[in-house]
Amino acid sequence: MAADTLVPDARSTETAGDALDVEVAGLIGTVVTRYHEEYELAASAHALTGAQARVLTLLARGATPMRRLARQLKCEPSNVTGIVDRLETRGLVERRPDPGDRRVKLAAATEEGLATADRLRGELGFAGKPLKGLTPVERTLLRDLLRRMLGEEGGGEPSPDGTLPTDR
Repeated sequence: MAADTLVPDARSTETAGDALDVEVAGLIGTVVTRYHEEYELAASAHALTGAQARVLTLLARGATPMRRLARQLKCEPSNVTGIVDRLETRGLVERRPDPGDRRVKLAAATEEGLATADRLRGELGFAGKPLKGLTPVERTLLRDLLRRMLGEEGGGEPSPDGTLPTDR
């Protein structure tokens, strides 16, 4: 009988795993909710909707075909057209022909759009402040775990100074 008490009950281990999964999923949901709330506040400070701010942030990374923007935002291309129209009217975005395929239009942030996107990033305290409380190794681990959850490559093991092989 003593041996029976040393063998973990499969159901209790499974229940504990389920409880942990629920807790982790809830924490991720809370982080996402807080991020979106702060993002909306930062966007409204620049008279932008959250969707306009997201498009501007994506375009700050580089000119992008409209269809790719729609895929990244998980919406219909016609929605992106309307968002880009409004950003273009404000002088934050411009349309350009794709040098590789003149049938394709690229949306690109203007200088004013890049400056606005930069200010938006700087106003997202929740997105940055908690991360600053983590060591470089912890941030690298968190990034790699999130990438793995999303089915992306982790990028390798960090060295003791927190850099990855691709950083060196």
